[in-house]
Amino acid sequence: MTDHCSSSGNGYPSDCEILAGYRAKARERDEMKNDPYRLRAMAKAKEIQLLLLDVDGVLTDGNLLYTGAHEEGKSFNTQDGFGIRLLHEAGVDTGIITARKSEVVARRATELKMRYIYQGAPNKNDAFKEILQSSGLKPFEIAYMGDDWLDLVLLQQVGFSITPANGVKEVQEIVHFITRRSGGAGAVRDGCDLILEAKNQTEILLQKYKNR
Repeated sequence: MTDHCSSSGNGYPSDCEILAGYRAKARERDEMKNDPYRLRAMAKAKEIQLLLLDVDGVLTDGNLLYTGAHEEGKSFNTQDGFGIRLLHEAGVDTGIITARKSEVVARRATELKMRYIYQGAPNKNDAFKEILQSSGLKPFEIAYMGDDWLDLVLLQQVGFSITPANGVKEVQEIVHFITRRSGGAGAVRDGCDLILEAKNQTEILLQKYKNR
Protein backbone atom coordinates (compact mmCIF):
# COMPACT_ATOMS: atom_id res chain seq x y z
CA MET A 1 0.00 0.00 0.00
CA THR A 2 1.38 3.41 -0.99
CA ASP A 3 0.54 6.62 0.87
CA HIS A 4 -0.34 9.56 -1.40
CA CYS A 5 -0.10 12.89 0.38
CA SER A 6 0.04 16.48 -0.74
CA SER A 7 2.42 18.94 0.87
CA SER A 8 1.06 21.47 3.33
CA GLY A 9 2.78 24.21 1.33
CA ASN A 10 4.11 26.01 4.40
CA GLY A 11 7.41 24.16 4.72
CA TYR A 12 6.05 21.79 7.38
CA PRO A 13 4.77 18.24 6.80
CA SER A 14 1.02 17.83 6.53
CA ASP A 15 -0.93 15.53 8.89
CA CYS A 16 -1.14 13.04 6.04
CA GLU A 17 2.64 13.12 5.53
CA ILE A 18 3.25 12.62 9.25
CA LEU A 19 0.89 9.62 9.35
CA ALA A 20 2.54 8.20 6.23
CA GLY A 21 5.91 8.47 7.97
CA TYR A 22 4.57 6.59 11.00
CA ARG A 23 3.13 3.87 8.74
CA ALA A 24 6.44 3.52 6.89
CA LYS A 25 8.34 3.12 10.16
CA ALA A 26 5.80 0.53 11.37
CA ARG A 27 6.22 -1.44 8.13
CA GLU A 28 9.99 -1.27 8.50
CA ARG A 29 9.76 -2.60 12.09
CA ASP A 30 7.48 -5.44 10.97
CA GLU A 31 9.81 -6.38 8.13
CA MET A 32 12.80 -6.39 10.49
CA LYS A 33 10.99 -8.62 13.01
CA ASN A 34 10.13 -11.12 10.28
CA ASP A 35 13.56 -11.07 8.64
CA PRO A 36 14.80 -14.71 8.45
CA TYR A 37 18.35 -13.68 9.42
CA ARG A 38 17.09 -11.94 12.57
CA LEU A 39 14.73 -14.81 13.43
CA ARG A 40 17.62 -17.30 13.27
CA ALA A 41 19.69 -15.04 15.52
CA MET A 42 16.79 -14.74 17.97
CA ALA A 43 16.48 -18.52 18.20
CA LYS A 44 20.17 -18.76 19.13
CA ALA A 45 19.99 -15.82 21.56
CA LYS A 46 17.04 -17.31 23.46
CA GLU A 47 19.28 -19.98 25.04
CA ILE A 48 22.00 -17.60 26.26
CA GLN A 49 22.91 -17.53 29.96
CA LEU A 50 26.30 -15.80 29.62
CA LEU A 51 27.58 -13.08 27.28
CA LEU A 52 31.36 -12.89 26.89
CA LEU A 53 33.00 -9.90 25.23
CA ASP A 54 36.27 -8.95 23.64
CA VAL A 55 37.35 -5.43 24.64
CA ASP A 56 39.25 -3.55 21.92
CA GLY A 57 36.96 -3.01 18.94
CA VAL A 58 33.93 -4.29 20.88
CA LEU A 59 33.59 -2.49 24.21
CA THR A 60 35.83 0.25 22.76
CA ASP A 61 36.36 1.69 19.28
CA GLY A 62 39.69 -0.15 19.07
CA ASN A 63 41.86 2.96 19.35
CA LEU A 64 44.65 2.87 21.95
CA LEU A 65 45.40 6.03 23.92
CA TYR A 66 48.74 6.10 25.76
CA THR A 67 48.65 8.73 28.51
CA GLY A 68 52.05 8.04 30.08
CA ALA A 69 54.99 5.65 30.18
CA HIS A 70 52.89 2.76 31.52
CA GLU A 71 49.37 4.15 31.30
CA GLU A 72 46.66 3.38 28.78
CA GLY A 73 43.34 5.13 28.33
CA LYS A 74 40.16 3.74 26.79
CA SER A 75 36.72 5.16 26.08
CA PHE A 76 33.58 3.17 26.97
CA ASN A 77 29.99 3.68 25.88
CA THR A 78 27.39 4.25 28.60
CA GLN A 79 24.61 2.58 26.59
CA ASP A 80 26.75 -0.54 26.37
CA GLY A 81 27.13 -0.42 30.14
CA PHE A 82 23.40 -0.10 30.68
CA GLY A 83 22.74 -2.98 28.29
CA ILE A 84 25.05 -5.16 30.40
CA ARG A 85 23.18 -4.04 33.52
CA LEU A 86 19.87 -5.02 31.92
CA LEU A 87 21.23 -8.47 31.07
CA HIS A 88 22.16 -8.94 34.73
CA GLU A 89 18.65 -7.94 35.77
CA ALA A 90 17.32 -10.57 33.37
CA GLY A 91 19.54 -13.24 34.94
CA VAL A 92 22.21 -13.33 32.22
CA ASP A 93 25.85 -13.21 33.37
CA THR A 94 28.61 -11.34 31.53
CA GLY A 95 32.38 -11.39 31.24
CA ILE A 96 35.38 -10.33 29.17
CA ILE A 97 38.19 -12.23 27.50
CA THR A 98 40.88 -9.99 26.08
CA ALA A 99 44.46 -10.49 24.93
CA ARG A 100 45.56 -7.12 26.30
CA LYS A 101 45.82 -6.10 29.95
CA SER A 102 44.66 -2.74 31.23
CA GLU A 103 43.80 -1.25 34.61
CA VAL A 104 40.98 0.80 33.12
CA VAL A 105 39.40 -2.36 31.67
CA ALA A 106 39.56 -4.06 35.07
CA ARG A 107 37.95 -0.98 36.61
CA ARG A 108 35.17 -0.87 34.03
CA ALA A 109 34.45 -4.60 34.33
CA THR A 110 34.29 -4.27 38.11
CA GLU A 111 31.97 -1.26 37.87
CA LEU A 112 29.65 -3.27 35.64
CA LYS A 113 29.77 -6.25 38.05
CA MET A 114 30.89 -8.64 35.32
CA ARG A 115 31.39 -12.16 36.66
CA TYR A 116 34.29 -13.32 34.48
CA ILE A 117 37.32 -11.09 33.85
CA TYR A 118 40.14 -12.58 31.79
CA GLN A 119 42.86 -10.14 30.72
CA GLY A 120 46.23 -10.87 29.15
CA ALA A 121 44.75 -13.98 27.52
CA PRO A 122 46.35 -14.38 24.06
CA ASN A 123 44.93 -17.92 23.89
CA LYS A 124 41.28 -17.15 24.45
CA ASN A 125 40.32 -20.81 24.18
CA ASP A 126 42.08 -21.59 27.47
CA ALA A 127 40.04 -18.90 29.24
CA PHE A 128 36.86 -20.19 27.60
CA LYS A 129 37.53 -23.75 28.82
CA GLU A 130 38.02 -22.46 32.38
CA ILE A 131 34.73 -20.58 32.18
CA LEU A 132 32.91 -23.67 30.90
CA GLN A 133 34.26 -25.68 33.80
CA SER A 134 33.59 -23.11 36.52
CA SER A 135 30.15 -22.05 35.27
CA GLY A 136 28.82 -25.49 34.38
CA LEU A 137 27.32 -24.02 31.23
CA LYS A 138 27.29 -25.65 27.82
CA PRO A 139 28.69 -23.83 24.76
CA PHE A 140 25.16 -23.36 23.33
CA GLU A 141 24.27 -21.33 26.44
CA ILE A 142 27.11 -18.85 25.89
CA ALA A 143 27.37 -15.88 23.51
CA TYR A 144 30.59 -14.21 22.47
CA MET A 145 31.19 -10.90 20.69
CA GLY A 146 34.48 -10.35 18.91
CA ASP A 147 35.76 -8.35 15.97
CA ASP A 148 39.03 -9.88 14.71
CA TRP A 149 40.97 -13.07 13.98
CA LEU A 150 41.89 -13.71 17.63
CA ASP A 151 38.18 -14.15 18.30
CA LEU A 152 37.51 -16.77 15.62
CA VAL A 153 38.32 -19.72 17.88
CA LEU A 154 35.52 -18.73 20.29
CA LEU A 155 33.05 -17.46 17.72
CA GLN A 156 33.04 -20.91 16.13
CA GLN A 157 32.27 -22.68 19.44
CA VAL A 158 29.62 -20.62 21.19
CA GLY A 159 25.88 -20.95 20.77
CA PHE A 160 25.44 -17.34 19.67
CA SER A 161 28.26 -15.47 17.93
CA ILE A 162 28.16 -11.70 17.44
CA THR A 163 30.39 -9.10 15.82
CA PRO A 164 30.10 -5.30 15.68
CA ALA A 165 29.55 -3.51 12.38
CA ASN A 166 33.31 -2.90 12.30
CA GLY A 167 34.21 -6.60 12.59
CA VAL A 168 36.65 -7.82 9.96
CA LYS A 169 35.34 -9.67 6.91
CA GLU A 170 36.47 -13.12 8.06
CA VAL A 171 34.56 -12.68 11.31
CA GLN A 172 31.41 -11.28 9.69
CA GLU A 173 31.30 -14.33 7.40
CA ILE A 174 30.87 -16.82 10.26
CA VAL A 175 28.85 -15.10 13.00
CA HIS A 176 25.15 -15.45 13.72
CA PHE A 177 24.56 -11.71 14.13
CA ILE A 178 26.23 -8.45 13.02
CA THR A 179 25.21 -5.45 15.10
CA ARG A 180 23.97 -2.23 13.55
CA ARG A 181 26.54 -0.14 15.45
CA SER A 182 30.32 -0.35 15.72
CA GLY A 183 32.47 -1.25 18.70
CA GLY A 184 32.54 1.44 21.37
CA ALA A 185 29.49 3.09 19.79
CA GLY A 186 26.65 0.90 21.03
CA ALA A 187 27.45 -2.47 19.46
CA VAL A 188 27.33 -4.26 22.81
CA ARG A 189 23.96 -2.66 23.56
CA ASP A 190 22.64 -3.95 20.22
CA GLY A 191 23.70 -7.47 21.21
CA CYS A 192 22.22 -7.14 24.70
CA ASP A 193 18.94 -5.84 23.30
CA LEU A 194 18.63 -8.81 20.95
CA ILE A 195 19.23 -11.30 23.77
CA LEU A 196 16.65 -9.55 25.96
CA GLU A 197 14.13 -9.52 23.13
CA ALA A 198 14.71 -13.21 22.42
CA LYS A 199 14.06 -14.00 26.09
CA ASN A 200 10.89 -11.85 26.14
CA GLN A 201 12.45 -9.60 28.78
CA THR A 202 12.42 -6.26 26.95
CA GLU A 203 8.89 -5.16 27.84
CA ILE A 204 9.18 -6.50 31.39
CA LEU A 205 12.31 -4.45 32.06
CA LEU A 206 10.97 -1.40 30.22
CA GLN A 207 7.84 -1.33 32.40
CA LYS A 208 10.03 -1.65 35.49
CA TYR A 209 11.94 1.50 34.52
CA LYS A 210 8.80 3.37 33.49
CA ASN A 211 7.27 2.71 36.91
CA ARG A 212 10.29 3.59 39.05
